[in-house]
Amino acid sequence: MDYDSSGTDNVRNICILAHVDHGKTTLADHLIASSSGNLLHPKLAGKLRFMDFLDEEQRRAITMKSSSISLHYDNAYSINLIDSPGHMDFCSEVSTAARLSDGALVLVDAVEGVHIQTHAVLRQAWIEKLTPCLVLNKIDRLISELKLTPMEAYNRLLRIVHEVNGIVSAYRSEKYLSDVDSILAGPSGEITDESLQLIEDNEGDTFQPQMGNVAFVCALDGWGFTTHEFAKIYASKYGASAAAFQKALWGPRYFNPKTKMIVGKKGLDAGSKARPMFVQLVLEPLWQVYNAALDGDKGMLDKVIKMFNLSILPRELQNKDPKIVLQAIMSKWLPLSNAILSMVVKCIPDPSAAQSFRISRLLPKREILDNDQIDPAVLSEAQLVRKTVEECDCRPEAPCIAFVSKMFAIPSKMLPQRGAHGEILSNTGSEGESDECFLAFARIFGGVLHAGQKIYVLSALYDPTKEESMHRHVQEAKLQSLYLMMGQGLIPVASAKAGNIVAIQGLGQHILKSATISSTKNCWPFSSMQFQVAPTLKVAVEPSDPADMGALMKGLKLLNRADPFVEVSVSARGEHVIAAAGDVHLERCKKDLRERFAKVSLDFSPPLVSYRETIEGGSKLVDNRKLSDYVEKTTANGRWVVRVQVIKLPPKLTKVLDEHADILGNVIGVKSGQTDRNFKSLISSVVNDVNPAERLKQHILEALESDILLETEKDKDQADKIKSEWMKLLNRIWALGPRHVGPNMLFAPDFKKKDPDRTVMVRGSTHVSERLGFIDSSTSDIVPAEKDEALYAEAERLESSVFSGFQLATAAGPLCDEPMWGLGFVVEAYLSPSADVSESIQQEEQYGILTGQVMSAVKDACRAAVLQKKPRLVEGMYFCELNTPTEYLGSMYAVLARRRARILKEEMQESSPLFTVHAYIPVSEIHADSEVADSLSFPEELRRWTSGAASALLVLSHWEELSEDPFFVPKTEEEIEEFGDGSSVLPNTARKLIDGVRRRKGLPVEDKVVQHATKQRTLARKV
Repeated sequence: MDYDSSGTDNVRNICILAHVDHGKTTLADHLIASSSGNLLHPKLAGKLRFMDFLDEEQRRAITMKSSSISLHYDNAYSINLIDSPGHMDFCSEVSTAARLSDGALVLVDAVEGVHIQTHAVLRQAWIEKLTPCLVLNKIDRLISELKLTPMEAYNRLLRIVHEVNGIVSAYRSEKYLSDVDSILAGPSGEITDESLQLIEDNEGDTFQPQMGNVAFVCALDGWGFTTHEFAKIYASKYGASAAAFQKALWGPRYFNPKTKMIVGKKGLDAGSKARPMFVQLVLEPLWQVYNAALDGDKGMLDKVIKMFNLSILPRELQNKDPKIVLQAIMSKWLPLSNAILSMVVKCIPDPSAAQSFRISRLLPKREILDNDQIDPAVLSEAQLVRKTVEECDCRPEAPCIAFVSKMFAIPSKMLPQRGAHGEILSNTGSEGESDECFLAFARIFGGVLHAGQKIYVLSALYDPTKEESMHRHVQEAKLQSLYLMMGQGLIPVASAKAGNIVAIQGLGQHILKSATISSTKNCWPFSSMQFQVAPTLKVAVEPSDPADMGALMKGLKLLNRADPFVEVSVSARGEHVIAAAGDVHLERCKKDLRERFAKVSLDFSPPLVSYRETIEGGSKLVDNRKLSDYVEKTTANGRWVVRVQVIKLPPKLTKVLDEHADILGNVIGVKSGQTDRNFKSLISSVVNDVNPAERLKQHILEALESDILLETEKDKDQADKIKSEWMKLLNRIWALGPRHVGPNMLFAPDFKKKDPDRTVMVRGSTHVSERLGFIDSSTSDIVPAEKDEALYAEAERLESSVFSGFQLATAAGPLCDEPMWGLGFVVEAYLSPSADVSESIQQEEQYGILTGQVMSAVKDACRAAVLQKKPRLVEGMYFCELNTPTEYLGSMYAVLARRRARILKEEMQESSPLFTVHAYIPVSEIHADSEVADSLSFPEELRRWTSGAASALLVLSHWEELSEDPFFVPKTEEEIEEFGDGSSVLPNTARKLIDGVRRRKGLPVEDKVVQHATKQRTLARKV
């Protein structure tokens, strides 16, 4: 791979995306066997799982990391293929693969159909602006297992293509906020087979078989086709145009062999039983070959062999196993690699065309508002770099820029011992680790990269217009070696040009997860990658022997760099915490930490489940706010009086704030300390040239209107009244919390209120409302004149203390120090004048600094206000997709009932004995109970009770309020009759969860120390 070779026109970068067990790695095996020299024998394709070279991957038979390999097709094209995992726990690897690719092969199992991860990968391809191709795999199972007729199989394939196109169009219109929302929405209305066949081709559909971007394959047996292959066969047979045949080989098109005419549904005679051309000319011949092989009809097979001049060894035809005979014939007649790679070459753009389309996602335009203070040379060079990426300029003189999507560790002994020119390499590594070497998984987007070249490593927060304040976001490094990745193998190369994917040695000390590398400092970094889920499963880790703490610290540092998704942190109690995406991901992290990175015996705690805290009630302001409904706190010196009212935000508004936290942080200008207003970044938006603040404001208003209409039951007058009240509050948003971008709001007090005599109220700010566009900045700073200017100035200086008190309160609620959820606080802080200066100094010495007193008063008032309004616990919910045979349905429902699950949907899969069940399960119920001996996690219990027949896939869906009152005490006669008096009421679920968190955090818990005080209880029953 050298810059003197051919241009980027003959390069393709693709990734394989699919749900787990839909055949990605098997497909990759066949492509490798036919297109990468002698790396893999064709007989082993589909069995060896070449791209799954980790022991854990082979043992579990699932892919756990994305890996790349370079293929050659037709002696002209170089195809960089990235195989990615399908399990939801490793969706971060899908994000890293998608960022480095220009196109995606989206696999769907023809039997199982669309699943939850199919939604996720389609969304990821859409976010990263990839050009997708659809591959319908396991077509053979429709014949051999389900025994479908060609017409039934056609209807099934038609339904899958229609459903996948519907998902993509929904994402284009931004109809759903998450993958779970799109799954629960389901197809719009029930579509019968008859109506499905009459659906005309829509030019706006992403996947159209007649356009050649849909392949029908059996990856295990190594055969596949697109409509192009059969169009060529029938065009030569009937002497017609191949293009006309290809357009007609899908949809309601019918072929009349007598007149040799292609007609639509209207051109058929009344009562005609004609089949669509795809059934008649494609599926029926396939069914005939399969039936002939399974029934032992040698004559039919010989006819096919002679017709297409296939060279098949006699011993394969004489094999007694019909599957081997079928595999031999079909793989020669319709080779899988030819169908897939020809589709890739025709439908997926080369790097130059792809980067011009993806540039708005990769390097969004920045709008500079203050050009006078910025060097024009910096801006012109940054613009040149962006143009280089847009054109994929691979000239040696062009600036070099690349993106590292992840760091991965390999044993040092696996590095090549010789370089690109045969020289002996010294692989001691700059990381100082003799056993593990870190390589960067990178794509070059512009220029040429050389081994030994000096480059700059830019973090995602780097800003070239403020170079003097950006030293911590840029580093200078030297590249040691470049490698072409061939699965597990590495081939040294001297240089690599734009459009190629390489592994880079020498950046282990400079990059933690991902970064931009460039030959110049005057360029913007690439936009950050977007992950589909967050690492929610947390465990604390400690060494079995305290003397091994140093080894653990070193191992955690290496693990954090080697895994693109794991998060390593230190809790407030001093515990080392690992956060993973799920059980399988966590098990792999534990194994790597024990065996590769720390190499010491370790102990892991039970999962640390996170909760949120909120209040009971709806979001109707007329019900939520009363004049006397506030909590009042006074500072220790008596000068400050703080009044706090708490309001519950509408649920959909809370969800919008939570899911758009990253965009909010950039729009508001508080994320990572970014408070300068000199420039406004147009953060990467999926839709081009759309101001993110406007889009966010639109989402907030839509969520608010939806919640109000739902709550008022479409009573227009009441809805308008409530909306006007909320709009007044949205015009006074001072801050969000916790961490400045959370789902809680701090509202500035009403300016129209008159201050009590001789006191001054802290006016606050409407900074967030200004940034979101709810009010004009020119009118937001109007403040009434104050009589006592010194007192007003003092109140203005202490605004930050009110703000900090709000952040502290929302970060740790009153129930169990968990963050608050969906609450709005109106804080009115009044300052009264002090007698004289000497008294102020004396009070400060006695009660502490005034800023600290104000912060404590605001925090205590916010927490007390929550306690006053019936607090509730909010727990995370998993969306669970279960597949189980009918005979184990009872056992599966019993397991779900014990886990407080809520069933959403249950349906039987078409032409299959499996039932598909969708349910919500609380996160706390997924893991084993540490207080109960021999307790099992949800997946383990499900496998035990269904004898391994049921499988579950979990994805974090949303936060849901637990309706139980943690402080419930029977008061009415009915409650006392049902639950007994207060002393004998057992703790409810909410109280148990709260007490568990408080014990873990070392907070006081109300426990019964003495259970039975009347007499000594012994094991012997001597009464």
